[in-house]
Amino acid sequence: MGCVSDKRWESFPDMFSAGLSLKETQDGEKEAKFNATFPFEKVFPVYAMSLSKPDTDSILNSGRDPIWEAVREEAKLEAEKEPILSSFLYASILAHDCLEQALAFVLANRLQNPTLLATQLMDIFSNVMMHDRDIQRSIRLDVQAFIDRDPSCLSYSSALLYLKGYHSLQSYRVAHALWKQGRNVLALALQSRISEVFGVDIHPAAKIGDGILLDHGTGVVIGETAVVGNRVSLMHGVTLGGTGKETGDRHPKVGDLALLGACVTVLGNIKIGEGAMIAAGSLVLKHVPPHSMVAGTPAQVIGSIDEQDPSLTMNHDATKEFFKHLAVSFRDGRSKYQRMMRKTRMVDIDVNVHCQLQLYVKKNKTRMVKVPWKPAFCPLY
Repeated sequence: MGCVSDKRWESFPDMFSAGLSLKETQDGEKEAKFNATFPFEKVFPVYAMSLSKPDTDSILNSGRDPIWEAVREEAKLEAEKEPILSSFLYASILAHDCLEQALAFVLANRLQNPTLLATQLMDIFSNVMMHDRDIQRSIRLDVQAFIDRDPSCLSYSSALLYLKGYHSLQSYRVAHALWKQGRNVLALALQSRISEVFGVDIHPAAKIGDGILLDHGTGVVIGETAVVGNRVSLMHGVTLGGTGKETGDRHPKVGDLALLGACVTVLGNIKIGEGAMIAAGSLVLKHVPPHSMVAGTPAQVIGSIDEQDPSLTMNHDATKEFFKHLAVSFRDGRSKYQRMMRKTRMVDIDVNVHCQLQLYVKKNKTRMVKVPWKPAFCPLY
């Protein structure tokens, strides 16, 4: 958006209040109406220069869209509570006719830079999202995942406007669509901007399912051949990487409904089973069975998941299971060490007796019948 003077910024709330009027509908609800005299083209030049109104027939649900209706209603209420945000809420949500257009506007303004203008980005995002039914479904399932699983996400509109985990995920979806269209250079340019702005690096060729929670998002790295299933929850700092410079299929495959805790690192072309839970800080180097709980560096199976799928319950506290596993491992290791020491002492006694017998025969110059000798226990025999 263009720069404006301080005086003009001070007049925004007054201008918006003059242009916005709330009228009672037949159902007793309030509906926002904007006066035609309000200079929206001057206040919001990016929107005024963007695409014309969308063809709503191409929307996934051409009829009623409950999520979009909730977003608009929340934006109206927030504009009443915080008049200083009224212009921002109008430009980002209320000025648009569908969720796709609003999301395109938000992402374009987050990712713009001096050489990649917001108007250009909005055209790119809008064209992709308005004609891709898979993305139309994904952006709704993803925002619902944030509402259901992230206690800090208070509303649909807050996810759309403020959560960079959601922003980076939807920006990736556009880059992925461009990659499939063969527009690799543009897709990689978007990946670079996403990494710079949000701190999330997802290769546009990676495959990610629907209903994904990218909580916080900071530090998440997902490689080129990685696959993430549906309804997966990823905490900050998760890495799905390779193990070297080899080419081909070299990145992890995460099953549906899995939960990867903060700073989990999964390396190589290995499988994370459906419904598995990986505790925070784990280094996973081998396959993880479905519905299992793993922890440690390197990660080991410490239990199983008998309850609901962990990605939905978001219960990734493996402390009890980890220390139980640690105690059992210590007990088994100690018992094994004690058994090994007892066997070693038996070998020492047998060898000592045999040596003394040979010394006695040598001193007394007597003949000893050669009998095959074998110690009571010796790992070498």
